[in-house]
Amino acid sequence: MIHDGRFDYIIIGAGSAGCVLANRLSEDPDVKVLLLEAGPRDWHPFIHMPAGLAKLVNRKGVNWNYDTAPEPHLHKRVLWWPRGKVLGGSSSINAMCYIRGVARDYDEWGQVAQGWDWNGVLPYFRRSEGNSRGGDALHGADGPLSVSDLRHSNPLSQVFLDAAGQVGIPANGDFNGPSQEGVGLYQVTQRDGARCSAAVAYLNPAKSRRNLTVHTGALVNRITFDGARRANGVTYSMRGKAFHQPAAREVILCGGTINSPQALMLSGIGPADALRSLGIDVVHDSPGVGGNLQDHLDICTLQHSTRRITYDRINEPRMAFDYYLRGHRGAGSSNIAEAGGFWRSPLATDERCDVQFHFVPAMLDDHGRNRLPGDGYTLHACFLRPRSRGRLTLASNRASDQPRIEANYLGDSEGFDLKVMLECAKVSRSIFAQRAFDPYRGAPIFPARNDLSDAELLEFIRAKAESVYHPVGTCRMGDDDDAVVDASLRVRGVEGLRVVDASVMPNLPGGNTNAPTIMIAERAADLIRAG
Repeated sequence: MIHDGRFDYIIIGAGSAGCVLANRLSEDPDVKVLLLEAGPRDWHPFIHMPAGLAKLVNRKGVNWNYDTAPEPHLHKRVLWWPRGKVLGGSSSINAMCYIRGVARDYDEWGQVAQGWDWNGVLPYFRRSEGNSRGGDALHGADGPLSVSDLRHSNPLSQVFLDAAGQVGIPANGDFNGPSQEGVGLYQVTQRDGARCSAAVAYLNPAKSRRNLTVHTGALVNRITFDGARRANGVTYSMRGKAFHQPAAREVILCGGTINSPQALMLSGIGPADALRSLGIDVVHDSPGVGGNLQDHLDICTLQHSTRRITYDRINEPRMAFDYYLRGHRGAGSSNIAEAGGFWRSPLATDERCDVQFHFVPAMLDDHGRNRLPGDGYTLHACFLRPRSRGRLTLASNRASDQPRIEANYLGDSEGFDLKVMLECAKVSRSIFAQRAFDPYRGAPIFPARNDLSDAELLEFIRAKAESVYHPVGTCRMGDDDDAVVDASLRVRGVEGLRVVDASVMPNLPGGNTNAPTIMIAERAADLIRAG
Protein backbone atom coordinates (compact mmCIF):
# COMPACT_ATOMS: atom_id res chain seq x y z
CA MET A 1 0.00 0.00 0.00
CA ILE A 2 1.36 3.47 -0.91
CA HIS A 3 0.88 6.15 1.75
CA ASP A 4 0.40 9.93 1.33
CA GLY A 5 1.45 10.28 -2.31
CA ARG A 6 4.96 10.95 -3.57
CA PHE A 7 7.88 12.50 -1.69
CA ASP A 8 11.21 13.84 -2.87
CA TYR A 9 13.07 12.77 0.25
CA ILE A 10 12.30 10.07 2.78
CA ILE A 11 14.20 10.42 6.06
CA ILE A 12 14.37 7.31 8.22
CA GLY A 13 14.69 8.21 11.91
CA ALA A 14 13.68 11.44 13.68
CA GLY A 15 16.67 11.52 15.99
CA SER A 16 19.31 14.21 16.28
CA ALA A 17 20.27 14.05 12.60
CA GLY A 18 16.85 13.30 11.15
CA CYS A 19 15.23 16.33 12.81
CA VAL A 20 17.94 18.60 11.41
CA LEU A 21 17.47 17.28 7.87
CA ALA A 22 13.67 17.45 8.08
CA ASN A 23 13.98 21.14 8.89
CA ARG A 24 16.70 22.07 6.41
CA LEU A 25 15.38 20.13 3.41
CA SER A 26 11.80 21.33 3.90
CA GLU A 27 12.99 24.95 3.84
CA ASP A 28 12.50 24.65 0.09
CA PRO A 29 8.71 24.81 -0.39
CA ASP A 30 9.00 22.94 -3.68
CA VAL A 31 10.46 19.86 -1.96
CA LYS A 32 8.24 17.27 -0.23
CA VAL A 33 9.78 15.49 2.76
CA LEU A 34 8.58 12.45 4.70
CA LEU A 35 10.09 11.80 8.14
CA LEU A 36 9.55 8.33 9.64
CA GLU A 37 10.13 7.64 13.34
CA ALA A 38 9.68 4.25 15.01
CA GLY A 39 9.00 5.80 18.42
CA PRO A 40 6.26 8.13 19.71
CA ARG A 41 5.94 11.90 19.93
CA ASP A 42 8.06 13.60 22.60
CA TRP A 43 5.04 14.50 24.71
CA HIS A 44 6.16 13.23 28.11
CA PRO A 45 6.98 15.94 30.70
CA PHE A 46 10.04 13.96 31.90
CA ILE A 47 11.62 14.53 28.48
CA HIS A 48 11.36 18.30 28.76
CA MET A 49 12.22 18.72 32.45
CA PRO A 50 16.02 18.19 32.43
CA ALA A 51 16.20 16.28 35.72
CA GLY A 52 13.50 13.99 34.36
CA LEU A 53 16.23 12.10 32.53
CA ALA A 54 16.63 10.00 35.68
CA LYS A 55 13.05 8.80 35.23
CA LEU A 56 13.66 7.97 31.55
CA VAL A 57 16.38 5.42 32.32
CA ASN A 58 14.11 2.39 32.18
CA ARG A 59 11.06 3.97 30.60
CA LYS A 60 9.64 1.76 27.87
CA GLY A 61 8.36 3.37 24.72
CA VAL A 62 11.06 6.07 24.40
CA ASN A 63 14.13 3.84 24.55
CA TRP A 64 15.32 1.02 22.29
CA ASN A 65 16.93 -0.58 25.38
CA TYR A 66 19.67 -2.43 23.57
CA ASP A 67 22.02 -4.91 25.20
CA THR A 68 25.42 -5.96 24.00
CA ALA A 69 26.46 -9.56 23.55
CA PRO A 70 28.50 -10.89 26.49
CA GLU A 71 31.71 -8.84 26.53
CA PRO A 72 34.72 -11.21 26.65
CA HIS A 73 37.07 -8.71 28.36
CA LEU A 74 34.50 -7.59 30.93
CA HIS A 75 33.83 -10.95 32.57
CA LYS A 76 31.33 -11.75 29.79
CA ARG A 77 28.94 -9.16 31.16
CA VAL A 78 26.05 -7.90 29.01
CA LEU A 79 26.12 -4.09 28.91
CA TRP A 80 23.05 -1.92 28.53
CA TRP A 81 22.91 0.55 25.62
CA PRO A 82 19.99 2.99 25.87
CA ARG A 83 19.15 4.82 22.63
CA GLY A 84 16.31 7.26 22.09
CA LYS A 85 13.20 5.85 20.40
CA VAL A 86 11.15 9.05 20.25
CA LEU A 87 11.08 12.32 18.34
CA GLY A 88 14.50 13.82 18.99
CA GLY A 89 16.10 10.41 19.44
CA SER A 90 18.85 10.27 22.02
CA SER A 91 18.84 14.08 22.28
CA SER A 92 15.49 13.62 24.07
CA ILE A 93 16.90 11.31 26.76
CA ASN A 94 20.57 12.28 27.15
CA ALA A 95 22.31 14.41 29.80
CA MET A 96 22.41 17.45 27.47
CA CYS A 97 26.18 18.11 27.77
CA TYR A 98 27.23 20.25 24.80
CA ILE A 99 30.69 19.09 23.71
CA ARG A 100 32.26 19.12 20.26
CA GLY A 101 35.70 17.56 20.65
CA VAL A 102 38.81 19.36 19.42
CA ALA A 103 40.14 20.45 16.04
CA ARG A 104 42.55 17.54 15.64
CA ASP A 105 39.67 15.07 15.96
CA TYR A 106 38.15 16.47 12.77
CA ASP A 107 41.45 16.98 10.98
CA GLU A 108 41.83 13.20 11.32
CA TRP A 109 38.38 12.76 9.78
CA GLY A 110 39.49 15.01 6.92
CA GLN A 111 42.39 12.68 6.16
CA VAL A 112 39.93 9.94 5.13
CA ALA A 113 36.98 12.05 3.94
CA GLN A 114 37.60 15.35 2.18
CA GLY A 115 35.82 18.35 3.65
CA TRP A 116 35.38 16.94 7.15
CA ASP A 117 38.46 18.60 8.67
CA TRP A 118 38.11 21.26 11.36
CA ASN A 119 37.90 24.15 8.93
CA GLY A 120 35.20 22.27 7.05
CA VAL A 121 33.01 21.46 10.05
CA LEU A 122 33.38 24.56 12.25
CA PRO A 123 30.92 26.63 10.19
CA TYR A 124 28.28 23.96 10.74
CA PHE A 125 28.88 23.81 14.48
CA ARG A 126 28.40 27.58 14.52
CA ARG A 127 25.33 27.40 12.26
CA SER A 128 23.60 24.97 14.60
CA GLU A 129 24.48 26.71 17.89
CA GLY A 130 22.50 29.37 19.68
CA ASN A 131 24.74 30.02 22.67
CA SER A 132 23.31 32.20 25.43
CA ARG A 133 26.77 33.70 25.96
CA GLY A 134 26.77 35.06 22.41
CA GLY A 135 28.75 34.28 19.30
CA ASP A 136 32.42 34.52 18.41
CA ALA A 137 34.91 32.82 16.10
CA LEU A 138 34.16 29.45 17.71
CA HIS A 139 30.50 29.80 18.74
CA GLY A 140 27.19 30.60 17.12
CA ALA A 141 24.63 32.86 18.73
CA ASP A 142 21.59 32.46 16.49
CA GLY A 143 21.41 28.75 15.63
CA PRO A 144 18.36 26.57 16.35
CA LEU A 145 20.07 24.49 19.06
CA SER A 146 19.96 26.46 22.30
CA VAL A 147 23.10 26.09 24.43
CA SER A 148 23.15 27.66 27.87
CA ASP A 149 24.67 27.65 31.32
CA LEU A 150 22.93 25.59 33.97
CA ARG A 151 20.32 27.41 36.02
CA HIS A 152 20.90 25.17 39.03
CA SER A 153 23.79 23.13 40.38
CA ASN A 154 24.30 21.11 43.53
CA PRO A 155 26.90 22.35 46.05
CA LEU A 156 28.84 19.10 45.59
CA SER A 157 29.49 19.98 41.96
CA GLN A 158 31.61 22.92 43.12
CA VAL A 159 33.31 20.64 45.65
CA PHE A 160 34.34 18.38 42.77
CA LEU A 161 35.76 21.35 40.86
CA ASP A 162 37.75 22.41 43.92
CA ALA A 163 39.08 18.88 44.45
CA ALA A 164 40.10 18.56 40.81
CA GLY A 165 42.03 21.79 41.17
CA GLN A 166 43.79 20.33 44.19
CA VAL A 167 45.18 17.49 42.03
CA GLY A 168 46.39 20.02 39.48
CA ILE A 169 43.59 20.03 36.92
CA PRO A 170 42.88 23.66 35.94
CA ALA A 171 39.51 25.37 35.75
CA ASN A 172 37.95 25.80 32.32
CA GLY A 173 34.82 27.82 31.65
CA ASP A 174 34.40 26.69 28.02
CA PHE A 175 35.28 23.17 26.90
CA ASN A 176 34.46 24.21 23.32
CA GLY A 177 36.76 27.21 23.44
CA PRO A 178 40.44 27.59 22.60
CA SER A 179 41.43 24.80 25.03
CA GLN A 180 39.50 21.75 26.16
CA GLU A 181 41.62 20.83 29.17
CA GLY A 182 40.28 21.47 32.65
CA VAL A 183 37.12 21.16 34.73
CA GLY A 184 33.98 23.25 35.03
CA LEU A 185 30.21 23.19 34.83
CA TYR A 186 28.97 21.87 31.51
CA GLN A 187 27.05 24.04 29.11
CA VAL A 188 23.88 22.20 28.20
CA THR A 189 21.38 21.95 25.35
CA GLN A 190 18.65 23.80 27.22
CA ARG A 191 16.35 26.71 26.41
CA ASP A 192 14.93 28.70 29.31
CA GLY A 193 15.72 25.85 31.70
CA ALA A 194 14.04 23.15 29.58
CA ARG A 195 15.63 20.48 27.39
CA CYS A 196 16.33 21.68 23.88
CA SER A 197 16.38 18.40 21.95
CA ALA A 198 16.80 18.21 18.20
CA ALA A 199 13.01 17.87 18.02
CA VAL A 200 12.51 21.10 19.95
CA ALA A 201 15.27 22.93 18.10
CA TYR A 202 14.65 21.78 14.54
CA LEU A 203 11.45 19.79 14.13
CA ASN A 204 8.98 21.91 16.07
CA PRO A 205 9.62 25.07 13.97
CA ALA A 206 9.12 23.06 10.76
CA LYS A 207 6.07 20.95 11.68
CA SER A 208 3.58 23.44 10.28
CA ARG A 209 5.15 23.37 6.81
CA ARG A 210 2.77 21.80 4.30
CA ASN A 211 5.64 20.07 2.51
CA LEU A 212 6.79 18.14 5.61
CA THR A 213 4.99 15.00 6.79
CA VAL A 214 5.99 13.31 10.06
CA HIS A 215 4.85 9.80 10.96
CA THR A 216 5.57 8.33 14.40
CA GLY A 217 5.21 4.65 15.27
CA ALA A 218 6.57 3.83 11.80
CA LEU A 219 9.08 0.96 11.80
CA VAL A 220 11.04 0.76 8.55
CA ASN A 221 11.49 -2.81 7.35
CA ARG A 222 13.78 -2.19 4.40
CA ILE A 223 14.85 0.20 1.68
CA THR A 224 13.76 -0.78 -1.83
CA PHE A 225 15.78 -0.53 -5.06
CA ASP A 226 15.09 -0.53 -8.75
CA GLY A 227 16.92 -2.76 -11.24
CA ALA A 228 19.79 -0.26 -11.48
CA ARG A 229 20.52 -0.47 -7.73
CA ARG A 230 19.01 2.93 -7.07
CA ALA A 231 17.06 3.41 -3.84
CA ASN A 232 13.49 4.15 -4.84
CA GLY A 233 11.55 3.95 -1.57
CA VAL A 234 10.99 2.24 1.76
CA THR A 235 8.65 -0.33 3.22
CA TYR A 236 7.45 0.29 6.75
CA SER A 237 4.85 -0.80 9.26
CA MET A 238 2.56 1.59 11.11
CA ARG A 239 -0.49 0.87 13.26
CA GLY A 240 -0.49 -2.74 12.12
CA LYS A 241 -0.44 -1.94 8.41
CA ALA A 242 2.34 -2.28 5.86
CA PHE A 243 3.23 0.48 3.41
CA HIS A 244 5.58 1.04 0.52
CA GLN A 245 6.48 4.67 -0.01
CA PRO A 246 8.38 5.79 -3.13
CA ALA A 247 11.09 8.43 -2.99
CA ALA A 248 11.65 10.63 -6.05
CA ARG A 249 15.13 11.89 -5.15
CA GLU A 250 16.77 10.17 -2.17
CA VAL A 251 16.28 7.96 0.85
CA ILE A 252 18.27 9.29 3.81
CA LEU A 253 19.02 6.90 6.65
CA CYS A 254 19.30 8.61 10.06
CA GLY A 255 18.76 5.63 12.34
CA GLY A 256 21.96 5.99 14.35
CA THR A 257 24.91 3.73 14.98
CA ILE A 258 22.75 0.65 15.61
CA ASN A 259 19.67 1.09 13.44
CA SER A 260 21.38 2.44 10.31
CA PRO A 261 23.67 -0.55 9.67
CA GLN A 262 20.81 -2.84 10.62
CA ALA A 263 18.56 -1.20 8.01
CA LEU A 264 21.28 -1.37 5.35
CA MET A 265 21.84 -5.07 5.95
CA LEU A 266 18.11 -5.84 5.99
CA SER A 267 17.97 -4.05 2.63
CA GLY A 268 20.75 -6.14 1.10
CA ILE A 269 23.77 -3.89 1.68
CA GLY A 270 26.42 -5.47 3.87
CA PRO A 271 28.69 -8.52 4.13
CA ALA A 272 27.29 -10.70 1.35
CA ASP A 273 27.79 -14.14 2.89
CA ALA A 274 26.23 -13.09 6.19
CA LEU A 275 23.20 -11.63 4.40
CA ARG A 276 22.69 -14.72 2.25
CA SER A 277 22.83 -16.93 5.36
CA LEU A 278 19.73 -15.09 6.61
CA GLY A 279 17.91 -15.31 3.29
CA ILE A 280 18.47 -11.67 2.36
CA ASP A 281 19.03 -10.88 -1.33
CA VAL A 282 22.32 -9.04 -1.77
CA VAL A 283 22.09 -5.65 -3.46
CA HIS A 284 25.70 -4.67 -2.79
CA ASP A 285 28.48 -6.55 -1.00
CA SER A 286 29.75 -3.99 1.56
CA PRO A 287 31.85 -5.79 4.20
CA GLY A 288 32.33 -2.65 6.29
CA VAL A 289 28.67 -2.29 7.23
CA GLY A 290 28.40 -2.87 10.98
CA GLY A 291 32.18 -2.84 11.51
CA ASN A 292 34.40 -0.16 13.05
CA LEU A 293 32.12 0.00 16.11
CA GLN A 294 33.55 2.28 18.78
CA ASP A 295 32.29 3.51 22.15
CA HIS A 296 33.57 5.30 25.23
CA LEU A 297 33.98 2.85 28.11
CA ASP A 298 33.35 4.44 31.50
CA ILE A 299 34.37 3.57 35.05
CA CYS A 300 32.40 5.00 37.97
CA THR A 301 33.83 5.70 41.42
CA LEU A 302 31.18 6.01 44.15
CA GLN A 303 31.49 7.43 47.67
CA HIS A 304 29.00 7.86 50.49
CA SER A 305 28.22 11.41 51.56
CA THR A 306 28.00 12.33 55.24
CA ARG A 307 25.64 15.17 54.40
CA ARG A 308 22.18 14.85 52.89
CA ILE A 309 22.69 17.36 50.10
CA THR A 310 22.82 14.91 47.19
CA TYR A 311 20.02 14.14 44.73
CA ASP A 312 19.59 10.60 46.07
CA ARG A 313 16.60 11.31 48.29
CA ILE A 314 15.15 14.32 46.55
CA ASN A 315 11.36 14.59 46.64
CA GLU A 316 10.66 14.11 42.95
CA PRO A 317 7.00 15.27 42.87
CA ARG A 318 7.93 18.37 44.84
CA MET A 319 10.92 19.00 42.55
CA ALA A 320 8.68 18.78 39.47
CA PHE A 321 6.02 21.00 41.01
CA ASP A 322 8.65 23.57 41.96
CA TYR A 323 10.22 23.39 38.49
CA TYR A 324 6.99 24.14 36.64
CA LEU A 325 5.67 26.61 39.22
CA ARG A 326 8.88 28.68 39.24
CA GLY A 327 9.31 28.86 35.49
CA HIS A 328 11.81 26.03 34.88
CA ARG A 329 14.07 26.72 37.82
CA GLY A 330 15.43 24.75 40.76
CA ALA A 331 16.74 21.19 40.83
CA GLY A 332 14.37 20.18 38.04
CA SER A 333 16.49 22.20 35.62
CA SER A 334 19.64 20.25 36.50
CA ASN A 335 21.09 17.83 33.97
CA ILE A 336 22.37 15.80 36.99
CA ALA A 337 25.84 15.44 35.39
CA GLU A 338 26.45 19.11 36.11
CA ALA A 339 30.22 19.28 36.36
CA GLY A 340 33.05 17.52 34.60
CA GLY A 341 35.91 18.13 32.29
CA PHE A 342 38.92 16.83 30.43
CA TRP A 343 42.30 15.57 31.61
CA ARG A 344 45.46 14.53 29.86
CA SER A 345 46.60 11.26 31.45
CA PRO A 346 50.25 10.16 31.73
CA LEU A 347 49.55 7.80 28.81
CA ALA A 348 48.27 10.46 26.40
CA THR A 349 49.90 9.99 22.99
CA ASP A 350 49.50 13.56 21.71
CA GLU A 351 48.52 17.02 22.93
CA ARG A 352 44.83 16.12 23.31
CA CYS A 353 43.12 15.21 26.57
CA ASP A 354 42.34 11.50 26.62
CA VAL A 355 40.03 11.28 29.67
CA GLN A 356 36.64 12.90 30.28
CA PHE A 357 34.88 13.30 33.64
CA HIS A 358 31.18 13.57 34.48
CA PHE A 359 30.52 14.27 38.17
CA VAL A 360 27.10 13.38 39.56
CA PRO A 361 25.98 14.48 43.08
CA ALA A 362 24.14 11.17 43.54
CA MET A 363 24.96 7.46 43.63
CA LEU A 364 24.70 5.92 40.18
CA ASP A 365 25.28 2.20 40.14
CA ASP A 366 24.79 0.53 36.77
CA HIS A 367 24.23 4.06 35.42
CA GLY A 368 21.19 4.73 37.57
CA ARG A 369 19.31 1.49 37.07
CA ASN A 370 20.26 0.22 40.54
CA ARG A 371 19.21 2.62 43.32
CA LEU A 372 21.47 2.45 46.37
CA PRO A 373 20.35 3.40 49.89
CA GLY A 374 21.64 6.56 51.53
CA ASP A 375 23.46 9.53 50.05
CA GLY A 376 26.55 9.68 47.89
CA TYR A 377 28.29 10.99 44.81
CA THR A 378 29.71 9.51 41.62
CA LEU A 379 32.58 10.33 39.29
CA HIS A 380 32.48 8.94 35.77
CA ALA A 381 35.79 8.73 33.90
CA CYS A 382 36.08 7.48 30.34
CA PHE A 383 38.90 6.96 27.84
CA LEU A 384 38.19 9.20 24.86
CA ARG A 385 40.15 7.47 22.09
CA PRO A 386 39.87 3.69 22.49
CA ARG A 387 41.77 1.46 20.11
CA SER A 388 39.33 -1.44 20.44
CA ARG A 389 36.86 -2.00 17.63
CA GLY A 390 33.66 -4.02 17.65
CA ARG A 391 31.03 -5.10 15.19
CA LEU A 392 27.27 -5.14 14.79
CA THR A 393 25.60 -8.04 12.96
CA LEU A 394 22.06 -9.14 12.24
CA ALA A 395 20.42 -11.67 14.53
CA SER A 396 17.62 -12.29 12.03
CA ASN A 397 16.10 -10.86 8.85
CA ARG A 398 13.35 -9.03 10.77
CA ALA A 399 13.53 -5.32 11.60
CA SER A 400 11.72 -5.92 14.90
CA ASP A 401 14.56 -8.11 16.22
CA GLN A 402 17.51 -6.42 17.89
CA PRO A 403 20.86 -6.91 16.14
CA ARG A 404 23.85 -8.48 17.85
CA ILE A 405 26.18 -5.84 19.34
CA GLU A 406 29.76 -6.95 19.96
CA ALA A 407 31.41 -3.83 21.37
CA ASN A 408 34.68 -5.67 22.14
CA TYR A 409 35.62 -3.27 24.92
CA LEU A 410 39.27 -3.56 26.01
CA GLY A 411 39.88 -5.85 23.05
CA ASP A 412 42.84 -4.03 21.49
CA SER A 413 45.81 -6.33 20.99
CA GLU A 414 48.27 -4.24 23.03
CA GLY A 415 45.99 -3.77 26.04
CA PHE A 416 46.36 -0.01 25.82
CA ASP A 417 42.68 0.72 26.50
CA LEU A 418 42.85 -1.13 29.82
CA LYS A 419 45.97 0.78 30.83
CA VAL A 420 44.23 4.11 30.31
CA MET A 421 41.14 2.88 32.13
CA LEU A 422 43.41 2.14 35.08
CA GLU A 423 44.52 5.78 34.98
CA CYS A 424 40.83 6.77 34.95
CA ALA A 425 40.19 4.80 38.13
CA LYS A 426 43.32 6.13 39.83
CA VAL A 427 42.68 9.80 39.15
CA SER A 428 39.04 9.41 40.25
CA ARG A 429 40.15 8.02 43.62
CA SER A 430 42.71 10.79 43.92
CA ILE A 431 40.12 13.52 43.33
CA PHE A 432 37.80 12.05 45.95
CA ALA A 433 40.70 11.94 48.43
CA GLN A 434 41.34 15.69 48.28
CA ARG A 435 40.64 18.00 51.20
CA ALA A 436 37.71 19.66 49.40
CA PHE A 437 35.74 16.47 50.01
CA ASP A 438 36.77 16.15 53.68
CA PRO A 439 33.48 17.54 55.09
CA TYR A 440 31.42 15.19 52.90
CA ARG A 441 33.42 11.99 52.54
CA GLY A 442 31.81 8.84 53.88
CA ALA A 443 32.74 5.23 53.26
CA PRO A 444 33.80 4.15 49.76
CA ILE A 445 31.22 2.21 47.77
CA PHE A 446 32.85 1.30 44.43
CA PRO A 447 35.59 0.31 44.74
CA ALA A 448 34.84 -0.81 48.26
CA ARG A 449 38.36 -0.06 49.58
CA ASN A 450 40.78 2.79 49.07
CA ASP A 451 43.90 0.63 49.26
CA LEU A 452 43.42 -1.52 46.15
CA SER A 453 46.50 -2.56 44.21
CA ASP A 454 46.73 -1.97 40.47
CA ALA A 455 45.80 -5.61 39.89
CA GLU A 456 42.71 -5.21 42.08
CA LEU A 457 41.75 -2.00 40.30
CA LEU A 458 42.00 -3.77 36.96
CA GLU A 459 39.65 -6.43 38.29
CA PHE A 460 37.30 -3.66 39.48
CA ILE A 461 37.28 -2.17 35.97
CA ARG A 462 36.48 -5.50 34.32
CA ALA A 463 33.69 -6.08 36.85
CA LYS A 464 32.09 -2.61 36.85
CA ALA A 465 32.93 -0.59 33.69
CA GLU A 466 29.93 0.42 31.59
CA SER A 467 29.19 2.32 28.40
CA VAL A 468 28.84 6.09 28.60
CA TYR A 469 26.53 5.81 25.56
CA HIS A 470 28.61 7.20 22.69
CA PRO A 471 28.59 4.43 20.03
CA VAL A 472 29.73 5.51 16.55
CA GLY A 473 31.35 4.30 13.36
CA THR A 474 29.32 1.41 11.93
CA CYS A 475 28.75 3.07 8.52
CA ARG A 476 31.96 5.04 8.42
CA MET A 477 32.88 7.49 5.71
CA GLY A 478 35.99 7.14 3.57
CA ASP A 479 37.29 6.06 0.18
CA ASP A 480 38.76 2.63 0.98
CA ASP A 481 37.12 -0.73 0.36
CA ASP A 482 35.68 -0.99 3.87
CA ALA A 483 34.17 2.51 3.89
CA VAL A 484 30.36 2.39 3.77
CA VAL A 485 29.71 5.97 2.63
CA ASP A 486 31.78 8.48 0.70
CA ALA A 487 32.66 12.01 1.78
CA SER A 488 29.22 13.18 0.65
CA LEU A 489 27.67 10.45 2.85
CA ARG A 490 26.32 8.58 -0.19
CA VAL A 491 26.23 4.81 0.30
CA ARG A 492 28.94 3.32 -1.88
CA GLY A 493 27.82 0.86 -4.55
CA VAL A 494 24.25 2.15 -4.89
CA GLU A 495 22.54 5.42 -5.82
CA GLY A 496 19.90 7.59 -4.20
CA LEU A 497 20.81 6.56 -0.64
CA ARG A 498 22.77 8.34 2.10
CA VAL A 499 23.51 7.75 5.77
CA VAL A 500 23.55 10.81 8.01
CA ASP A 501 24.16 10.17 11.72
CA ALA A 502 26.90 9.15 14.19
CA SER A 503 27.46 5.88 12.35
CA VAL A 504 29.42 7.70 9.61
CA MET A 505 32.09 8.96 12.04
CA PRO A 506 35.47 7.39 11.20
CA ASN A 507 36.67 7.84 14.80
CA LEU A 508 35.19 8.93 18.08
CA PRO A 509 35.50 12.66 18.77
CA GLY A 510 36.95 13.65 22.12
CA GLY A 511 33.73 14.08 24.07
CA ASN A 512 29.98 13.64 23.93
CA THR A 513 28.61 12.80 20.50
CA ASN A 514 25.32 14.70 20.21
CA ALA A 515 26.68 18.06 19.06
CA PRO A 516 28.91 16.40 16.41
CA THR A 517 25.92 14.42 15.12
CA ILE A 518 23.89 17.59 14.69
CA MET A 519 26.85 19.19 12.92
CA ILE A 520 27.05 16.22 10.53
CA ALA A 521 23.40 16.69 9.60
CA GLU A 522 23.81 20.43 9.08
CA ARG A 523 26.66 19.81 6.64
CA ALA A 524 24.81 16.92 5.02
CA ALA A 525 21.88 19.21 4.27
CA ASP A 526 24.16 21.36 2.12
CA LEU A 527 25.65 18.29 0.44
CA ILE A 528 22.19 16.94 -0.39
CA ARG A 529 20.95 20.25 -1.75
CA ALA A 530 24.08 20.47 -3.91
CA GLY A 531 23.10 17.17 -5.53
